[in-house]
Amino acid sequence: MWRGEGASCSDLVSPLLPVAGCHRLSHQLCYIRPATGLLERRRRLGPPAKESYSGHDIGSENFPWGTTTQRAAISATSPISCCVPTRPKGKMAGPRAWAFSFLVLELTSVLGRQTMLTQSVRRVQPMLPQSVRRVQPRKRTSTSFAKPDDSLERSLRRDTESIWSPWSPWSKCSAACGHTGVQTRTRTCLSETVSLCSEATEEGQLCVSQPCTACDLTCPMGQVNADCDACMCQDFMLHGAVSLPGGTPAPGATVYLLTKTPKMLTRTDSSGRFQVPGLCPDGKSILKITKAKFAPIVVTMPKTSLKSATINAEFVRAEMPYIVMNPVTKARRVGQSVSLCCKATGKPSPDKYFWYHNNTLLDPSLYKHESKLVLRNLQQDQTGEYFCKAQSDAGAVKSQVAQLIVIAHDEIPCNPTPESYLIRLPHDCFQNATNSFYYDVGRCPVKTCAGQQDNGIRCRDAVENCCGISKTEEREIQCSGYTLPTKVASACSCQRCAETRSIVRGRVSAADNGEPMRFGHVYMGSNRVSMTGYKGTFTLHVPQDTERLVLTFVDRLQKFVNTTKVLPFNKKGSAVFHEIKMLRQKEPITLEAMETNIIPLGEVVGEDPMAELEIPSKSFYRQNGEPFTGKVKASVTFLDPRNISMATAAQSDLNFINDEGDTFPLRTYGMFSVDFRDEATSESLNAGKVKVHLDSTQVKMPEHVPAMKLWSLNPDTGLWEEEGDFKFESQRRNKREERTFLVGNMEIRERRLFNLDVPESRRCFIKVRAYRSEKFLPSEQIQGVVVSVINLEPRTGFSSNPRAWGRFDSVITGPNGACLPAFCDDQSPDAYSVYVLASLSGEELEAVESSPKFNPNAIGVPQPYLNKLKYRRTDHEDPRVKKTAFQISMAKPRPNSAEESNGPIYAFENLRACEEAPPSAAHFRFYQIEGDRYDYNTVPFNEDDPMSWTEDYLAWWPKPMEFRACYIKVKIVGPLEVNVRSRNMGGTHRQTVGKLYGIRDVKSTRDRDQPNVSSACLEFKCSGMLYDQDRVDRTLVKVIPQGSCHRASVNSMLHEYLVNHLPLAVNNDTSEYTMLAPLDPLGHNYGIYTVTDQDPRTAKEIALGRCFDGTSDGSSRIMKSNVGVALTFNCAERQVGRQSAFQYLQSTPARSPATGTAQGRASSTRQQPASRGGLRRRGGVDPLRFSGVSQQPLSD
Repeated sequence: MWRGEGASCSDLVSPLLPVAGCHRLSHQLCYIRPATGLLERRRRLGPPAKESYSGHDIGSENFPWGTTTQRAAISATSPISCCVPTRPKGKMAGPRAWAFSFLVLELTSVLGRQTMLTQSVRRVQPMLPQSVRRVQPRKRTSTSFAKPDDSLERSLRRDTESIWSPWSPWSKCSAACGHTGVQTRTRTCLSETVSLCSEATEEGQLCVSQPCTACDLTCPMGQVNADCDACMCQDFMLHGAVSLPGGTPAPGATVYLLTKTPKMLTRTDSSGRFQVPGLCPDGKSILKITKAKFAPIVVTMPKTSLKSATINAEFVRAEMPYIVMNPVTKARRVGQSVSLCCKATGKPSPDKYFWYHNNTLLDPSLYKHESKLVLRNLQQDQTGEYFCKAQSDAGAVKSQVAQLIVIAHDEIPCNPTPESYLIRLPHDCFQNATNSFYYDVGRCPVKTCAGQQDNGIRCRDAVENCCGISKTEEREIQCSGYTLPTKVASACSCQRCAETRSIVRGRVSAADNGEPMRFGHVYMGSNRVSMTGYKGTFTLHVPQDTERLVLTFVDRLQKFVNTTKVLPFNKKGSAVFHEIKMLRQKEPITLEAMETNIIPLGEVVGEDPMAELEIPSKSFYRQNGEPFTGKVKASVTFLDPRNISMATAAQSDLNFINDEGDTFPLRTYGMFSVDFRDEATSESLNAGKVKVHLDSTQVKMPEHVPAMKLWSLNPDTGLWEEEGDFKFESQRRNKREERTFLVGNMEIRERRLFNLDVPESRRCFIKVRAYRSEKFLPSEQIQGVVVSVINLEPRTGFSSNPRAWGRFDSVITGPNGACLPAFCDDQSPDAYSVYVLASLSGEELEAVESSPKFNPNAIGVPQPYLNKLKYRRTDHEDPRVKKTAFQISMAKPRPNSAEESNGPIYAFENLRACEEAPPSAAHFRFYQIEGDRYDYNTVPFNEDDPMSWTEDYLAWWPKPMEFRACYIKVKIVGPLEVNVRSRNMGGTHRQTVGKLYGIRDVKSTRDRDQPNVSSACLEFKCSGMLYDQDRVDRTLVKVIPQGSCHRASVNSMLHEYLVNHLPLAVNNDTSEYTMLAPLDPLGHNYGIYTVTDQDPRTAKEIALGRCFDGTSDGSSRIMKSNVGVALTFNCAERQVGRQSAFQYLQSTPARSPATGTAQGRASSTRQQPASRGGLRRRGGVDPLRFSGVSQQPLSD
C-alpha cells in the first residue's frame, strides 16, 4: 500500500528506477515505514536525476536495467522511484502503453522484527489521475508482515485518532470491467499545528472491477460493433439533407447516433447535406441532429434492402420550456394524501421535472421527478412552499409557488371568529357608540382550508374548500328617526368555495391619437378568442387553467403593428378592464434586394437614431428558401424609449427566463417590428445576415454596454428569448463617423418583433393600495384596479440626459393591495425613478396630492423616508396637469434602517413581506372621486370579490356565477338635478316578503340640449329565483325622487305589461311609483334595461350604457333624456321649510305591499364598498362608463 505526501521518513539518496510510461516530472520517492510496514511516498521536487524510459515492459529483455536478479539486488534501505504513468502522446492505448511499477523490498531487521521481501506488479489504466500515486494489490500473495509491539501500536492509534479524521470510504474502482484499476481514500488533519500533520493524507490500493458480461446485442442485419451498442453494415451509405425553417440549408448541424452514449457521426456541409457509411437500414437505429437555437431533430433509420437511402429533415426554432400548469395551493389533514401537478411545453418538450420543498430539492430516491408529485400519509413538517422546475435541451423554467397546508386531526381548519369589517352608514346614521358613520359587520377571509375530500388524488381537487361565513345575525342599526336592518357575520367555517369566472375586458386603440382598432382579432396562442367592436372594445372569458394570459391583437386593416400583451387578471373571479395601446405601422418604403440597405431606428426629432438596421445585398429570400432579387416593400416600426408617451405601447411584459429557470426583467433600449414583402405579390419575405448597429452613446449607464443583447419575442408565451450578443464594431463605417457602435447579428424569419435589452438585477417592489374615498379605510379597498408603473432612467445630472423610460409593468390589486416590480438602487436614491398610475374599468383613479398640501399621513408614508423618495403628484408644479399619477425616486430601503423596513419600498427578496403587509404599513394610495351614487345591501357583498358571496334569501345577487343587473330610466322635468332612490323589498316570496334587499340612490344627469330636463338611470333588484332556486320573487320596487315632485306619466308599454302580469302594486301616492318588478328582460321600449353577465360590475356597466343611450343594444356616455324613458316626474324647487319625501318616509310608518309599499322598516342608504362609483375620468373613450353618473348619499 502507498501513502500520500507528508510521510515522515529519512531522505535517502539512491539511483532512480526507470519505470515504463512515466513522465519525468511525476517521479516520487517511495519507502517503507517500519512501524506499519506500509508502502508510502513523498513527492520529489523537480525532475529526476536521470532520464526515465518509456515504452518498455518490466521484466522484458528490452528493459535497460538488466535481469530480474540484478533488479532485486537494489538495497531495501534506498527509496524507490515511482510515478504515475502517462499515455504517450498521439498513441492509442494498447498492451505496450500499460505501465508497471516494480518494487523490490529486501528482508531487513526493523526494531527486532523481521519483514519479508514483497514483490508486486500492478497494472494501471492510461490517463490515471495525478492524485493517485502508489498502489498495492488488494490481495497479497505469499506475504507476511511483522506485527509491531502492542503498546506502541495502541499509542500510535491514540495519537492518530486525536489528530486525524477517520479515513473516507474507498472510491469506486477506476478500471473498466475485467481490468485492474485503482481506488483511493483520504483523511484530513484536525490539528492547527503544522508539524503534527506530517503523516499521509491519502492512500491507494489496486482493485479489479466487476467481470465483463458477454455482449447480448443481436443484429437483424450487419454485425455488432466493438462497443456492443449498435449494428454496423459496411456496404450501406446514408445520405441526408437538413434545412432551416422555410427550406434554407442548415450548415454545421451535428449528426449523432443514439446509443447508450450518443456518438457523433458527422456534420452537415455548407449546403446542409451529410453522408454516413456503415449504418444499418434496420428501421430501429435512431439519429439525432442538433444545431444551436433549434430544437433537435430525431429520425429513425429507414428500413430498406438497398445499398443507400436518403433522409430529409427540417429544423424548427427551439423554444424555452414554458409552464402551462402550475401547482395550486391545497390544504390537508395529517395522514391524508395530496397531488401537486406541473406541466410545461416547449421545443423540444421538457423531459425532466424537479420538485422543491421550501427551496430544497426533494430526494429523487424518495420522490419520482415527474410532472405529478404525490405525497402520501402527510405530516405537519411537510407544510410549506412547493414548486417544480421543468427542463429540456433548450433550457429550464420554474413554476409558481404553491402552498401546502397540513393541519392536525383535531385542529379547526378556519378561525371561527370573523375579523373586523367596517361599512359606511348613511349621512343621517351617526353612531354615538363608535363616534363614526361606520358599522362593523364582520367578514371571514377567503382562503383555502382542509375540508372533506374524496379518495381521488387529482391535480385539482374535485371540491375546493374555502373559509366563509357559516352563520349571520340580523341586527338593527339605529339611525335618525328610523332603524336600518343588516346581516352581521357571527361565525366562520370551512365550506365549498363559491364558483367564479375570470373576465378580461378592454379597449384597443392607437397610442398616438386614440383611434380604435375596429373589428380586429384577438388571439390566445394560435386560437382566435375574441374580436374588437366598432369602438375597439372586447370581452374575453379567461379559460379556467390559464396561468399567464398572453393575447395578440391583430389589425386586419394593417394600420397598427400586431401587439402581444401579457394581461394580469383576477384568478379569484370578477372582471378586469385594460386599455391596450398599439403602435401605428410605419408607411412602407421600397428596398432593392440586390443592394445594401440602411434603415434608421429612432423617433425623437432633433436626436440621432438609437440604432440602425443594416441589410446586406442578397439577404432576402422567400419562405421556401429561394433567394429573392426583386423590390422589397419594407415597414420597420420602432418604439423609442426616449418618448415616454409611447411607454404604454410596449410589447409583452419585458421578462425572460434564465438558464436556472427563474424569471428576470429586461430594461429596453428600443423595440422594433419588421415587415418585409414582395412588392409585386405581397408575399412575406425573410432576411438573413442582418446587422443591428446600436449607438453606444445612447446607453447612458456604462455597465449596460457589455450586457446589451438582442432579443426576439415569442408570441405564444409572451417571453423574450435571446437572439445574440452585441460587440463593439471593429472599424468605423466611414471616416467622418465619430460615434461608436455596438453591432449584433440576426436573422429575420418567423419572428418579426425584436428588442435591444439589458437584463437588470437591481429590483424592488412598491406597495400600492386603491380606495373608494379619501378616508382610506381598509374596508374600502378596491380590488381589480390595474396599477401600472413606468420605469425611468436616472435623474438629470446622475448619468442620463435626456431621460428615457426603460420598462412598463402592470399588476392587479387584490384584497391586500398590489406589489409593483421596479428597478431600484441602494447606492444612490436618485438612480431610478418611476411613474405610477391606476385605473378601474377605464376610469383613472386619483393620487394623493403633494402640493399645496403635503400630508404624509394622507400619502401613506411616514417621514423621513418620504422625503428620500421625493413623492410628487403629476400636478405638483402645474395645476392644469391631470392628478392621476405620482412620481417617486426608487431608493432601495437600507437593511439596518428601522424607518425604511416597513414599506412602501421592499427589496426583491422580500416579496412576501410586501404581499402580506398590513394596511397599517407604509404604502402609496389611489382613490376614487366621491360621487353621487350610493348603494346599500342588507347582506354585505363585495362586487370586486365574487368569493365574498353569501347564501342568504336577502342577497342582492342570488347566484354567484350569474349576475343580472336591472335599471329603470327616470326623466325629471325641472330646473334642478334631483336625487332618485329605489327601495327594494321582497314582494311575493314567503321568505322575503316585506324584508329589505337594499337601497340604490343616484343623482339625475342634466340633458345637454334641454336646460330644464335631466334623467337618471336607477338600479333596482331584478325579479327572479332566489339562492335556493325554489321559487321566484317579484321584487317590490319603489321609485322615489327627492324634493317637490309628482308623477307625470308612466311608459304605456310598461304599464300594460304590469297590468297583464299580476299582482299589480297600487300607486295612490303621485310623488313616487311602486311596481312589482317584471320577470322578463324588457327592453328600451319599456324603459327597462336588463343585462346578465358573469361579473356584476360588467353587467351593471353594460346596462348603464344602454340606459344612457336609450337603446337595447347600444351604449353612450351622454344621457339621452327623450328616448327609452319609463317614468316622468315634474319637480319644482322645494319651498323653504317644506318636508322632503325622504323626511316624510322617516317620520311615517311603512305601509304594506297591498297599499303600495312593503311592510317593515323605513328605507335608508348605506355604503356598499364594492359598488359605489364616482365621477369618471378617463384616459380614453369608454362606451360603458359615463361621467354623468355620479354617486353620493342623498341629503335632505
